[in-house]
Amino acid sequence: MALIVAIDGPAGVGKSTVSRRVARELGVPMIDTGAMYRAIGLAAIRRGIGLHDAAALESLANETRIDFIPGEEPRVLLDGEDVTERIRTQEISMAASHVSAVPAVRRVMVRLQQELGRRNGGVLEGRDIGTKVFPETPHKFFLTARPEVRAMRRLHDLELRGTPEPFEKVLAETVQRDEQDSTRADSPLTYDESYRLIDTSDVTIDEVVRRIVEAVRGS
Repeated sequence: MALIVAIDGPAGVGKSTVSRRVARELGVPMIDTGAMYRAIGLAAIRRGIGLHDAAALESLANETRIDFIPGEEPRVLLDGEDVTERIRTQEISMAASHVSAVPAVRRVMVRLQQELGRRNGGVLEGRDIGTKVFPETPHKFFLTARPEVRAMRRLHDLELRGTPEPFEKVLAETVQRDEQDSTRADSPLTYDESYRLIDTSDVTIDEVVRRIVEAVRGS
């Protein structure tokens, strides 16, 4: 079986940065599953599709092509258009949370994620990689951090993109998204004893990457 590393956790724990670096260290692709749901959320907003319209969202997911261009900073393509920056706004973050709660959409995305992973292996980050997408992999990690720490990281990202928001708003949306992701009926954000839990609140990205790479290589 190709090497599959599952890195799950809520928004703002550093999953994307950690996953990119772990993938580079291990010499496998990074498959950004969160970006896939963000791309569907963006497509839905552009087409005026309601974020709770399950039938329309399922059709959209089946019709939409999502591709990744590997590199130091991987690019995300939505039907051939580079939307890497566009999908990182707070509006799209919330849309992705709604879209990812639709079971029919998740089925389409999970199927695509499994195809990509089985083809070349990879590091996959998301919220249900180790519980739903690749439950058979022995390499499962759940990253966590205090809500205020995650909100501050998110605020910093927004400021770098020139779209700052009040800290209180970002914190409230962080807590709201946690609630949505952890209580949804299909594939909620959770972990079990098969995971290694890593709190990233007070450690560097270098340390988190080191722990994961050493655990994978040592198993």
